Amino acid sequence: MTENDFLPSSYQNSPEKGKVTWKAPSNIALVKYWGKRPVQIPANPSISFTLDSCATTTSVSFEKKEDRESFSFDLFFEGKPKDDFKPKILTFLERIEKYLPFLKEYHFIIETSNSFPHSSGIASSASGMAALSLCLMDIEKQLDPALDEASFYAKASHLARLGSGSACRSIKGSLVQWGEHKNIPNSSDVCGIEYPFEVNPVFKSYCDTILLVHKGQKQVSSTVGHQLMHGHPYAENRFKQAFDNLDKLKPILADGNLEEFIKLVESEALTLHAMMMTSMPYFMLMKPDTLQIINKIWAYREATKTPVCFTLDAGANVHLLYPEDVKEKVLDFIKDTLAEHCENGQYIHDQVGEGAIKINT
Repeated sequence: MTENDFLPSSYQNSPEKGKVTWKAPSNIALVKYWGKRPVQIPANPSISFTLDSCATTTSVSFEKKEDRESFSFDLFFEGKPKDDFKPKILTFLERIEKYLPFLKEYHFIIETSNSFPHSSGIASSASGMAALSLCLMDIEKQLDPALDEASFYAKASHLARLGSGSACRSIKGSLVQWGEHKNIPNSSDVCGIEYPFEVNPVFKSYCDTILLVHKGQKQVSSTVGHQLMHGHPYAENRFKQAFDNLDKLKPILADGNLEEFIKLVESEALTLHAMMMTSMPYFMLMKPDTLQIINKIWAYREATKTPVCFTLDAGANVHLLYPEDVKEKVLDFIKDTLAEHCENGQYIHDQVGEGAIKINT
């Protein structure tokens, strides 16, 4: 699949105005991507659990306008104008215009909100860009009713990637793979696909409790971090490791081998942060409480044999992953042992979800 596959055919309709609403989830990568090429092409493939509760709901109202020379939109977050985010949306619209040539014909009112607390330290760019992309695709579907479902979702993933790389994994669920890999059929650098191989039922109801260690702004953004992989002394070995880990993950997911799943997922998380700590300039996003939590997870797993593990995004927060059948036991562990390391004792319970949904308004 190439980017040319997403260029539109002629439109059949031209609605004067309307409104669409979509809810898109966040996701948590098991095999991480870190490093990319222009524009938003991953240096290595990745795979993620689609989440359920942590989601962004976005409504886009649209109305025809006379001036068709420029983009026109208003942006509201949690009911209030969000002008500081408008430059990112403008860049996004500029990137996707050739795929959605109707964009300058309308004035858009974009209203968005998150199910998780603002500045909670959960990356909302994936869910936010996925929800916005689905709204714009919904409008295109009105212009071109012949657009089939598979093409709709593939193009939505492609557009979301151009807003935020990992957003392409927030369209469908419950396991989404992104990045071309010779051993994964239909895998692509330009959009995410639903994982095409067998997945044991244990992983289809997996739980993820997000421990909010630090809710402030990161000292180094993910965008900058990705760029620091250019010329990184360990980059090529890291990229190869990610390809190899996707191969290793195939039998693990099929068999439900939790012991090997834990080893691979935790190794991936620590490798991601090792890349940060060995870049130039080097930086560290983990906090002391992040390390305390990791050590307590290891001790708890050793003492109780409970198959609980951690993963990390590019930040200080810890995603605690565990099967549903040990949920009550793990929740007690979080409350009694781990919550003290969370900012204001805050954590969010989530689980694997099935992807974005349209909200009928």
